[in-house]
Amino acid sequence: MEWYEALALLLGTIVFLMAIGMPVALAFLAANIIGAWVFMGGERGVGQLLNNGLGSLTKFALVPIPLFLLMGEIFFHTGLGGRMFNAIDRLLGKLPGRLSYVTVLGGTGFSTLSGSSMGSTALLGSLMVPEMTERGYKKYMSIGPILGTGGLAIIIPPSALAVLLATLAQIDVGALLIAGIIPGLILAGFYIATIWLQTRLDPDAAPAYEVEAQSLGEKLRQLFTDVVPMISVMVAIVGMMINGIVTPSEAAAFGALGVLILAAIFRCLTLEALRKSITGALKVTLMAYLIVFGSATFSQLLAFSGASRGLITWATGFDLDPIAMLLVMFAVLLVLGMFMEQISMMLLTVPIFFPLALSLGFDPIWFGLIMLLALEISFTTPPFGLLLFVMKGVAPSDTTMREIYLSAIPFILCSLAVVGLLILYPPLATWLPGL
Repeated sequence: MEWYEALALLLGTIVFLMAIGMPVALAFLAANIIGAWVFMGGERGVGQLLNNGLGSLTKFALVPIPLFLLMGEIFFHTGLGGRMFNAIDRLLGKLPGRLSYVTVLGGTGFSTLSGSSMGSTALLGSLMVPEMTERGYKKYMSIGPILGTGGLAIIIPPSALAVLLATLAQIDVGALLIAGIIPGLILAGFYIATIWLQTRLDPDAAPAYEVEAQSLGEKLRQLFTDVVPMISVMVAIVGMMINGIVTPSEAAAFGALGVLILAAIFRCLTLEALRKSITGALKVTLMAYLIVFGSATFSQLLAFSGASRGLITWATGFDLDPIAMLLVMFAVLLVLGMFMEQISMMLLTVPIFFPLALSLGFDPIWFGLIMLLALEISFTTPPFGLLLFVMKGVAPSDTTMREIYLSAIPFILCSLAVVGLLILYPPLATWLPGL
């Protein structure tokens, strides 16, 4: 069977199963069993594939993910997240559409705390969408910023995916984490500009409502009591990682401990909050690991059938100049991201893309950030971006996938604009690590 026939069989099976309503992880698993039966010799192949899939869940690089998720859940269930979002809301005064701005500003801060796009999107969706819906916001004004901001967790440190990418590519972890700061802040700025433009074009999309006026002193007090302490946790754990004091897993543990200490200081740490935090982190972790399991076995099937190497070899086999080749690799990542989980994408493409990038003379840190942005965009790329389904799970029950897709498009364009800036001016990624 030719590689494109194998690819069509595997992807076609997944698309069909998802079209009839099967959950993503189960659709991957069913397609994997069918593929293993066809390509790996029947029952023995299925057993071998399942054993390999279980092995993908024991990678040390996955350890920070549940810890960062626990960190975010504690931040949410103890009320620290609500304090920060409410403070930012009051600091913005009567600005039109300010809850959308709050989502971007507070979500950017939370993304640095959680380090998980799924956790960030789930928290922001459950926290902000009901509030904005109650105040008459149109769905694209509530869903779009959350989908965009959830992806910021990939490039703003501490990013679990950035740590994993740096480990796979054998590049400096601290340099890649630091490289994401300036582009991440630029991306957040683009999001703010998008919201401003949307409120100007359609004032009814975010109706105004009255807020209590506050003095400068009150605003400063809220800033230093409800916002700065939360952000300081991120600064501390990133600083410890960069200076080699702790490993990423230890940094995640210190981050969770830091949020626990803050909750205790603010007298909002309760047994019920801890129970909900552990339960919430466990649910998202199990969902993420089930998808990792399905996607990891799927990537092995793609490799075993020759479909993955055929696709990548075909896409990168043209005689193109370096920038055109970069765009081809970027496009391959976007296409893979519609169907595959990001860790599997990295495991599949890093061994091929990074040697090719080095041979083309690209800076490895700069190219790593380009890959992270491609992963961030693929998280929200229709029809199968992972964050789209996370949002569907936490959005109001009458929200359709079409509304979610349309809400994501302006923020995808913002991310593509940042990629364009990095291509035109690479020091945006390399200057800060160079210090």
